[in-house]
Amino acid sequence: KRMKKIFALPFLCCFLLAFTLPCASLDVSASSAVLIEAQSGKIIYAKDENTRRGMASTTKIMTALVAVESLPLDTVITVPREAVGVEGSSVYLREGEKLTLEELLYALMLQSANDAAAAIAYAVAGGIDAFADMMNARCASLGLTDTHFENPHGLDGESHYTTAYELALISAHALENEDFARIVSSEKKTIGTGESARVLVNHNRLLRTYDDVIGVKTGFTKRCGRTLVSAAEKDGVRLIAVTLNDGDDWRDHRAMLDYGFSLYESVSLAQPHGISFDVHVVGGEEDSVRVSNGEGLCLALPRERGEITVKTELERFIYAGLPAGRCAGRAVFFLDGRKIGELALYTEKSIPKKSVKRGIFGK
Repeated sequence: KRMKKIFALPFLCCFLLAFTLPCASLDVSASSAVLIEAQSGKIIYAKDENTRRGMASTTKIMTALVAVESLPLDTVITVPREAVGVEGSSVYLREGEKLTLEELLYALMLQSANDAAAAIAYAVAGGIDAFADMMNARCASLGLTDTHFENPHGLDGESHYTTAYELALISAHALENEDFARIVSSEKKTIGTGESARVLVNHNRLLRTYDDVIGVKTGFTKRCGRTLVSAAEKDGVRLIAVTLNDGDDWRDHRAMLDYGFSLYESVSLAQPHGISFDVHVVGGEEDSVRVSNGEGLCLALPRERGEITVKTELERFIYAGLPAGRCAGRAVFFLDGRKIGELALYTEKSIPKKSVKRGIFGK
């Protein structure tokens, strides 16, 4: 599509805004479902996406995120008595056994081990309730209002709930953490050594049956039904699908991901230093300085879209003597008049102040 430029004043520094397009119908059997484009958080498909429901073991997405943000992965954790024999899925931890946080995270995310969740909670926060408080604080930091955690493993609780949309947002944020992303994309992992070695196989079947899937987590309790969060990345487009209480989740996720990739593509809006202008310099050895975008911008956008425009906002002038890398403007991108992103424009070099020549008597 054609791209055109508009020029205006003044400026602010950079951030990204999402825009919304209408969702199409899909035959999804879940009680709640959502498909989002991960970069913007824009909803591509939704079904009852804002209703609070139980999340079962997809809880562990937030558990892992809080853990990787709290302790180094090589932290050695001694399994406490409270983490032994926890109800539900397990790797059968033994009291006093020593494992690294990374090993426990693999048990948590591949084997969905509730005992690993408890061991992590005690290591990070000293207990289940204190760790749940950290999980809820992390939700608040993301601006989420319809998610609440009682525990780190996802066993049923009256005030343990989320929505399909907020769970998708949590997952999108978690996947930005490289350690989290590496762990949830693993199909198999061996933890421990010798007689304590355990071979873990990821419960997420899509990792083996859908080429572009990169995670993230399955879940099930009788009360919640089957829950699933999947993420897939193809040609620069990352999608996240969530279903809550879905008896046919593998099929539904393949259908949602296929649908999303059919509608979206990655579009390069600017290469690094591809947008540049000269700004007047006051009191400098040179009259102007070049400003440009230090970073490029690539967005996942609908394949069928309207006109992309760029509005460039620059300072009228810059005083000499300031260092290179000063923000002096921005380029704002619009799709059919709706803001989709922006880039800050920085000075490429410093401009020395103009030297003042003095006479023989210093005048």
